[in-house]
Amino acid sequence: MSPLPTLPEFQQYLLSRKLVPEKNAPYYAYWVSRYLAFSNRLENMDKAEMLQRFLDDLQSRQHMEDWQVQQAREAVQLYTNHFLDGNTSDGKTAGGNISSNTFEPDGVMAKMREAIRIKHYSYSTERTYLDWVKRFFEYTGKVKGGAIRETPGAAEIRDFLSYLAVSRNVSASTQNQAFNALLFLFRSVLNIEIGDLNSTVRAKRGPKLPVVLTVEEVRQIFSFMEGTSLLMTQLLYGAGLRLMELFRLRVKDIDFGAGLILVRAAKGDKDRSTILPVGIREALRQHLNEVKALHELDLAAGFGEVYLPDALARKYPNAAREWKWQYAFPSAKLSVDPRSGKVRRHHLSEKSIQNTVAIAVRKAGIAKHVTVHTLRHSFATHLLMNGVNIREIQELLGHKNVETTMIYTHVMRDMANAPTSPLDLLFKEDRK
Repeated sequence: MSPLPTLPEFQQYLLSRKLVPEKNAPYYAYWVSRYLAFSNRLENMDKAEMLQRFLDDLQSRQHMEDWQVQQAREAVQLYTNHFLDGNTSDGKTAGGNISSNTFEPDGVMAKMREAIRIKHYSYSTERTYLDWVKRFFEYTGKVKGGAIRETPGAAEIRDFLSYLAVSRNVSASTQNQAFNALLFLFRSVLNIEIGDLNSTVRAKRGPKLPVVLTVEEVRQIFSFMEGTSLLMTQLLYGAGLRLMELFRLRVKDIDFGAGLILVRAAKGDKDRSTILPVGIREALRQHLNEVKALHELDLAAGFGEVYLPDALARKYPNAAREWKWQYAFPSAKLSVDPRSGKVRRHHLSEKSIQNTVAIAVRKAGIAKHVTVHTLRHSFATHLLMNGVNIREIQELLGHKNVETTMIYTHVMRDMANAPTSPLDLLFKEDRK
């Protein structure tokens, strides 16, 4: 496929909102031009049905790859549901403002959900972003004394973020999460640049060291756990995994031969490899045997399908039922996928291990603010204490910058190389 220069305004729209990489914009425009030519041959047809017929036509052609069909779908959805709507609404100006008569919060929320799914954000991100936008609309409505009749702008965002910092006393990370959700709303859904937000009151966060457990404290926590919960906790600590990296782990990504765990599409959409601890390999093999038996029962009952991202599901249409693609730590029961409506076996809920770790910490009598993520901090710090190079730890953790990993050197210094207190020197002199 060799795309021709076409639909320049649509390409500029894609690039200005960073919806696709620059090299892909001409291809997205190419697919839309083909869709428009195809749709001109048909009249009085629903938009969704028109798109499906176009995609079916593409799939019927020789040498058309699944990823190309998926790219065409995304291109047409971005064009018809976002670019076209934004540029044909009554009152739409060159500056990107939407007429006060067009703003409907429910409709905006629906469009935002669709935009998030087009960009393949995780379901948890979808829920978080939609929740922040809902809270923003509720706040704006209360301030204005009723329903929102005009499209909010930078002033409303500034007020809301300041309200979170001043009245709600949220952390800096929480306020940033709200800001990112609203930034996505205005840029990718409302097609509005929100401008300068310098006067926003920002939640301040001073430098903080992570909480780290001693080796003995880790051992104590493990002593109050058993079964799958113990195995998962040992993996979190022994491999330095984030919680969702553990739960999204697939069978195929555990390499017993090489002694590695492959972490796919982690933070920043990066892959990496980390340690598969020797001490738990046999327990992990036994666990996977039990999971495989459960998967075979699901298949026999007509189920056995697992969630796969859209691109993978199209490229490997039978993969969702294959053993190697199953979650290593599946849920005990089947559930309905909230996006597709299909009955699947999802991975375990993060709350299950969070509660188990909290109970074990309490039983161990450890007076620290310990969360599941504390095990990852402890993994990095204990490696440093054992002489592992900081760059290697950076790779194992998947940090983009070594400065992020360097914080553990401060923790290690505090734990292992603290200077002798003058009080102890005094006691030592008294004992002589």
